[in-house]
Amino acid sequence: MGSHQVPTLLLALALISLLAFAAGAVARHLRQPPVIGEVVLGILLGPTLLSGAVSDTLFPEDIRPFLSALATIGVVLFMYTVGTELNAGLLRGRRVVAGTVAAGSIAAGSIAAGSIAVPFGLGALLALHLYASHPTDSKTGFVLFMGAAMSVTAFPVLARILIDRGLSRTWLGSVALACAAIDDVLAWTLLAVVVAVAGAGGGSLSALLFLPYLLLMFAVVRPLLRRLLDDRVTGGQPRPTALLVTLVGLLTSAAVTDWIGLHFIFGAFLFGVVMPRAATTPEHGVTAQVGDRISHLNGLLLLPIFFVVAGLKVDLSTMDVGDLVELALILAVAVGGKFVGAFTAARLGGVPARSATALAVLMNTRGLTELIILAVGLELGMLDGQLYSSMAVMALVTTAMAGPLLQLLYPVAATPRRSGTRRTSGRSGGEGLGTETAPRDERRKSEIDQVQHHEPG
Repeated sequence: MGSHQVPTLLLALALISLLAFAAGAVARHLRQPPVIGEVVLGILLGPTLLSGAVSDTLFPEDIRPFLSALATIGVVLFMYTVGTELNAGLLRGRRVVAGTVAAGSIAAGSIAAGSIAVPFGLGALLALHLYASHPTDSKTGFVLFMGAAMSVTAFPVLARILIDRGLSRTWLGSVALACAAIDDVLAWTLLAVVVAVAGAGGGSLSALLFLPYLLLMFAVVRPLLRRLLDDRVTGGQPRPTALLVTLVGLLTSAAVTDWIGLHFIFGAFLFGVVMPRAATTPEHGVTAQVGDRISHLNGLLLLPIFFVVAGLKVDLSTMDVGDLVELALILAVAVGGKFVGAFTAARLGGVPARSATALAVLMNTRGLTELIILAVGLELGMLDGQLYSSMAVMALVTTAMAGPLLQLLYPVAATPRRSGTRRTSGRSGGEGLGTETAPRDERRKSEIDQVQHHEPG
């Protein structure tokens, strides 16, 4: 790195952090997840605005490789947190309904369609239509990739929406999180298959090496981590040893999966999954404590860099009528596939229509998870620049629409009003406080109570 690049890079990092914080604040003011503001910011800083004059001025070509390297670290840390948040205890007791809504026709004897099977099938059909105008080296890989990209649900963003709406501890919230967890696991599995298929002949070797690595992580690494990290929290804070063990293990796992021919995101995700959780109070365990520290730094600096790097590859200024038609088809498949699959599966599982609609809306949340999958697709050559831009717009639209649609289904006030209001959530701490005007909306409250207490028969 040249001496002139150092101040340019540091100033760029400072600007990215400041702008991302402001964009997230604007999104929160509009009752949207902060990721919406950050994604929009990334796109506006790219070539879409003023033909790239802004991005060329703020982020010269000679510092972009360093930004990409920092963005990679941000993605590794994010995938680790996604893995740790897939709490197996969340799925326990919800297997029948959650498995039905999320897995669709994957399990024998289950319902015919769900929020993975239907969008995957429709995405694969769309890929066959798009392949002529967006050819790749592997038609099979392209079809599988489009199916996986349409199937994903962003677990972290969905959790944030539920918390902000005061629904995280309701029946609806629990089932939605369980479905998103299953969706994430299946979508990453599908993406791993795509990476193997697109590996220029190395797919079988990748599979042969990954399976024993998977066994090693669960049979050896997880018990070892439990022993190493046992009682590593002192005074409410993780000891330095816990942070060191976590970071070394995380980076090593990501490097190993990348070395064997799969993407580094799988190693980071897998290490998060095998991290031990406290049996009684996981929110106070070392995994949660370490995760909080990692997420804090990542959210302030590294992930905003990823949004900018991703935005530099999105160019909406060159879209013509044909591209707009393709975007409309992508949105129709993405929204319709998730909605029809999740809603139908939920109704067949005995879930009331309003709750089934809410689940279908929430399953459409894609967020940062989708952007990471798209970045992998672009890296593998599964997407060209124009299709990547259209898919990024799809990720933005499907995430942005979840909150407003959920508000229509189960309205909650933005702030506490008069004394005639009551809580719709038993949560404390003021995080996502939901209120309901009691005198004139008792019927709406009874409907929310159904969401909180209903269990399908």
